[in-house]
Amino acid sequence: MTARKRRFLLMSRHPPPPPLSEAPLAPGLYLVATPIGNLRDITLRALDILSAADMVLAEDTRVTAKLMNAYGLSKKLERYDEHAAERTAPKILRALADGARIALVSDAGTPMVSDPGFRLARDALAQGSDVFPVPGASAVLAALAVAGLPTDRFLFAGFPHPKARRGARFSTP
Repeated sequence: MTARKRRFLLMSRHPPPPPLSEAPLAPGLYLVATPIGNLRDITLRALDILSAADMVLAEDTRVTAKLMNAYGLSKKLERYDEHAAERTAPKILRALADGARIALVSDAGTPMVSDPGFRLARDALAQGSDVFPVPGASAVLAALAVAGLPTDRFLFAGFPHPKARRGARFSTP
């Protein structure tokens, strides 16, 4: 066998994933970034938290269920989006006050970016609950990295409205 073929075979094997952490999860709200398109982009820390959380709040429970199933995780999923937030938030805040460990995820990327999770985090902090960021994939940074543009400064001004005219999408109101 040639050295090139041996190197190829070694590189094509996936090492077994490390075991999930056995460390107890502190009470609080965990803002867990999820993969953007490729389920393998999730962090090991995110998997630890999703496996230990008492509840997982999801923008779309069907999308999050696919992620959880891919990693053999089974947790209570509750919908948390702009339509359910007002109804669900008081119950979540009570659970946090009682010492629950709750993970908040979006469909892809980091919760809180252009979604209602910021209100929940703000209210959790206001009542004295801990809030933990769990970083992961970033669509903005991935796009910036491949754009060929200077990366020392950039501005994210939200997502353009999908029905806006192309030129109007990025103009100021």
